[in-house]
Amino acid sequence: MTDLRLPVTVPSTALFTDQYELTMLQAALRARTADRRCVFECFTRRLPEGRRYGVVAGTGRVLDALESFTFDERVLGFLREREIVDEQTLAWLAAYRFSGDVWGYPEGEVYFPGSPILRVEGTFAECVLLETVILSIMNHDSAIAAAASRMSVAAGGRPLIEMGARRTHELSAVAAARAAYVGGFSATSDLAAGFRYNIPTTGTAAHAFTLLHDSERDAFTAQVESMGSGTTLLVDTYDVKEAVQTAVEVAGPGLGAVRLDSGDLLLMAHRVRHQLDELGARSTKIVVTSDLDEYAIASLAAAPVDAYGVGTQLVTGSGHPTCSMVYKLVARAKSPDTSAPLQPVAKKSLGGKTSVGGRKWAARRLDGDGFAEAEVVGSGAVPPGLADRQLLVPLVRGGDIIGREPLDAARARHVEARAGLPLSATQLSRGEPVLPTEYV
Repeated sequence: MTDLRLPVTVPSTALFTDQYELTMLQAALRARTADRRCVFECFTRRLPEGRRYGVVAGTGRVLDALESFTFDERVLGFLREREIVDEQTLAWLAAYRFSGDVWGYPEGEVYFPGSPILRVEGTFAECVLLETVILSIMNHDSAIAAAASRMSVAAGGRPLIEMGARRTHELSAVAAARAAYVGGFSATSDLAAGFRYNIPTTGTAAHAFTLLHDSERDAFTAQVESMGSGTTLLVDTYDVKEAVQTAVEVAGPGLGAVRLDSGDLLLMAHRVRHQLDELGARSTKIVVTSDLDEYAIASLAAAPVDAYGVGTQLVTGSGHPTCSMVYKLVARAKSPDTSAPLQPVAKKSLGGKTSVGGRKWAARRLDGDGFAEAEVVGSGAVPPGLADRQLLVPLVRGGDIIGREPLDAARARHVEARAGLPLSATQLSRGEPVLPTEYV
């Protein structure tokens, strides 16, 4: 596919943050602890209820956000006018450029409770500022990708089209289309997503186009004359049986597809397939839409459906719009000396909000058949048997982004990662994470 996109000016992402990140920075600068070397990790303590695995998505967007995380004059002026921080802190922010290191699970990989999907290393000052923007991206995109993955499994190889732009915020819609593509969707209806991320786009006509014309035949004729007989005609504005008859009469047996957007989709798909075959349109495909989720898609497994269009349930994470990821300080230098050793630190509190201290690695142990059997997380030496199974890869080194990759690489990686899990991972029934997390 030829990339005809023009350069897009990316605004500063520095204010995609919570105020207390900046007030912590100010206090740390005054206390002379801001330059202390630290390690932060992004992880989740638990998967959303019923999920068997999580999907890492948004990593590429995090790298983009980090690159544009700078404080220009307009941003500094806003902070000064609101008296968010003092002049010393504003001067520090004016020169801010992240100069640390970031490691993480590659995009498209699966994860489990405790998996350190991102590890950010640098001074406290430069790392703490990134907390909110990292969590905002990773929580949203990973939730969408997990829903998309489950829908992809339910679809059994049939194409999935992301159609949720009108059901969420306009910027979230673009991010959702990207995450859905990582999770297994093949196209989007959102042109902004196609423009920004080179995702295939698709779309033809809505009910309004049929209602505009004096008759359904006139509408179908206009669409076929404009788009060719390979187009997709929406056949449930009035009477489906009559519409299918008219569609084949207008477009001929080479009609590309018909779309069903309401009613009993299982029953209608069978009736429409039978009718199309009788009319000689055996190659005409059937596309179904209408508030689908993974369970509805699975219920249509035996139906003669060729593709699914999914909107609301996808862009809202199919009931779980966030992954509850957190960004925690897990290690800090014992002194401001740049050569001082790291000391593990961890939150210890009631209510299940504890964390495990130490700069961690992660690896996936395989069973005798080559399938994953455990997510192993540790902060000491990596056991020899897991040395070649480590999951974290370098994304940023010394402030330079080194981990960018084509979106199709993340999409292909997810298919491979999911295939390496036990078969029960693809069950839609509620259950615990398919892999236990072991700390060593």
